[in-house]
Amino acid sequence: MISPLAYIHPEAKIGENVEIGPFVFIDKNVVIGDNNTIMPNANILYGSRIGNGNTIFPGAVIGAIPQDLKFRGEETTAEIGDNNTIRENVTINRGTAAKGKTVVGSNNLLMEGVHVAHDAIIGSGCIIGNATKMAGEIIIDDNAIISGAVLMHQFCRVGGYVMVQGGSRFSKDIPPYIIAGREPIAYAGINIVGLRRRGFSNELIENIHNTYRIIYQSGMNVTDALEQVRKEIPMSKEIEYIISFIENSQRGIIR
Repeated sequence: MISPLAYIHPEAKIGENVEIGPFVFIDKNVVIGDNNTIMPNANILYGSRIGNGNTIFPGAVIGAIPQDLKFRGEETTAEIGDNNTIRENVTINRGTAAKGKTVVGSNNLLMEGVHVAHDAIIGSGCIIGNATKMAGEIIIDDNAIISGAVLMHQFCRVGGYVMVQGGSRFSKDIPPYIIAGREPIAYAGINIVGLRRRGFSNELIENIHNTYRIIYQSGMNVTDALEQVRKEIPMSKEIEYIISFIENSQRGIIR
């Protein structure tokens, strides 16, 4: 299962049933779990931690040092969960002193040419389109879909179950359950198709829709709109998630 043309540092820890193709480079201080497939010419560098059942395509580089001039060689990691598909030429940098690690959860698809910068946190069940670039210390919550060629500013957060239009660029947070698109990027309705596919009830979808109707279409400022949501909309964990996301937004939400 391991090509004789691969280089594996003797201190690297490799699990069971791992397929490693020719010209793969695996550095020291690397831990790779079970049932992974690492295709030719992939590079798994110092500080990488890879779970089980992942498929890593040719040209991917995991664990390269951050593209951050403040980085001083500190001990940090790039941590990847289970059952991810990491396509050609994806780059996932390790963390800096800011958070100490870059994290990609489980069951994600990162398409060709995606860049995940230092200290980013990507949840689980996400789809990240071709050539999308994520700057340092961003957060993407579970089950988000980011289309191709999207540019995501540092420190931004994307909520769960979101769909972001291809070619978008943004420097503010995108709250959960919505579609974000147009130029400049803006709220473009809730992600009804995605929510139905995920099993959200019609009643819950309607409550989410009415929540965003108050936030985006009432003419109120955000603080007053959230207070109105609390008065008008039946509370559930989904509505509480929206409120908490917006209240804790450091960069403000897209409008």
